[in-house]
Amino acid sequence: MTDGRAHDDAVVVVGNGPVGQSASLLLARWGLRVITFDERPERDYVGSRSICQQRDVLDIWDSVGAGRQVADEGVTWTTARTFHRDLELFALTFEDRGRSRFPPFVNISQSRTERILDTALGSQPLVDARWAHCVTGIRPDAGGVTVVGTSPVGPFELRATYVVMCAGGHCDDLRESLGIEFYGHSYADRFLICDIRTELPDWRTERRFYFDPRWNPGRQVLIHPCPDSTYRIDWQVDETYDLDEERRSGALDRRIRQIVGDAAYEIVWCSVYRAHERIADRMSAGRVLLAGDCAHLVTPFGARGLNSGVQDAENAAWKIAYASRGYASPALVRTYDDERHAAAVENLTITSATMDFLAPETPEQIAYRRVTLDDAGADPSARARVDSGRLAEPFWYVDSPLTTLDPSRTFEGRPPKGFTPAPAPGILLPDVPARYDSVAIPLRSLAREHLTVLTGADVDATSVSRAVRAMVSAPVRVMPVAAIEDSMAAITVSEALGIQADEIWLLRPDAYVAAVVRDAEELLAAAARLLAR
Repeated sequence: MTDGRAHDDAVVVVGNGPVGQSASLLLARWGLRVITFDERPERDYVGSRSICQQRDVLDIWDSVGAGRQVADEGVTWTTARTFHRDLELFALTFEDRGRSRFPPFVNISQSRTERILDTALGSQPLVDARWAHCVTGIRPDAGGVTVVGTSPVGPFELRATYVVMCAGGHCDDLRESLGIEFYGHSYADRFLICDIRTELPDWRTERRFYFDPRWNPGRQVLIHPCPDSTYRIDWQVDETYDLDEERRSGALDRRIRQIVGDAAYEIVWCSVYRAHERIADRMSAGRVLLAGDCAHLVTPFGARGLNSGVQDAENAAWKIAYASRGYASPALVRTYDDERHAAAVENLTITSATMDFLAPETPEQIAYRRVTLDDAGADPSARARVDSGRLAEPFWYVDSPLTTLDPSRTFEGRPPKGFTPAPAPGILLPDVPARYDSVAIPLRSLAREHLTVLTGADVDATSVSRAVRAMVSAPVRVMPVAAIEDSMAAITVSEALGIQADEIWLLRPDAYVAAVVRDAEELLAAAARLLAR
């Protein structure tokens, strides 16, 4: 064995793609040592791949020093337009309950995102990234996990406290060794992606989706603006499509010309893929947690793949950190499956419904799509049934075992497209400006430092603080909400949350609301629930 060191204090991350990079950075942010294994010899920076990064994921990356650069380099878009042939059916814009530092979405190639995350990893001494290391076995037990594999210098074996598997959708052997099933569906139609560098001035800041355009009749085309005057174009094609033959025949040039017209263009990258909808039957096996494509594969219409994978990584990181440090019961890590499997199910439900409309496979689905699109031109109610993808959004942990519900703030269910629910237990905090020690800081950044308690104007924060510190072993910050108000902000913390004078808000270390209560006893019960005590 080439690596006999125990490493009993380290967390292993398997896979060094963007979800694995995020997991490594987030674990290290909590002070944990991380060893990352990837079977590739080096990073393969190629193609646009997962391009669409959602506001709240930029916010997560910002906590590890990468979000601002991703946002600044990406192309910002705030409008998603949907067409049937040449007729625009609707345009969607995005609500922001706070005053977010980040736009709703930015488009940037996955390759560039990975470079930015690699730069952040390069300045993180707690992360040891090992390329050309293929993990062949993962054996969890009560005290940790044994990881075995092969490297350029021979086999290796080491022990770890936890493993976060971010090894992509094709890690069947590792999943099966853990007794995890990966079930779902693959679609017959395929999709052609081309990254085209050209000038389309009117399309620089909006995503366009076309049903049945004359240049791809009976199917769809999706167009996204990207940096450097590049556009990512996805054509739905049939299962017999041959990219090499289309290049040879000149049909690819004709296909592109139907969109860009006479403008000069350059093909930066092309690929063909098949869409899959798959999900693991569970996202954990003892001390092994599955994240990203390893746990769930969804179609790209809605940008829910990479974005949900990064949210997996954050959920895993803070729970592993709190359990490892004794701040919480080890049972806290088991709630990763409760929360993130539910998120994966919701994403799969949404994207499967979209694919039923985009690529109908039954006579009933085909008829429904045809009638809906035919009616949508004149009937606004029919337009509401046109499904071009519900774009990525955070999952709301209202049914989580860690959440203490508040009867006065009931969750009304999934809001309309482009909207977010009102702040309440289980909901991600709005990205609102705050101040702490006279320094401007976003409320979410403040929450991500510790457990956080905010008290309303009529609550004695000092007595609440004494009660919490006597009973909760984790670091906790108790503050009157008035003490963190930014008087110069367009919206204050109190306004954004709707906090009442008699209320106490408990915030999770991933910036979700855990509870809204009205006395210290209720707060301690909510904190115990949050820490799985």
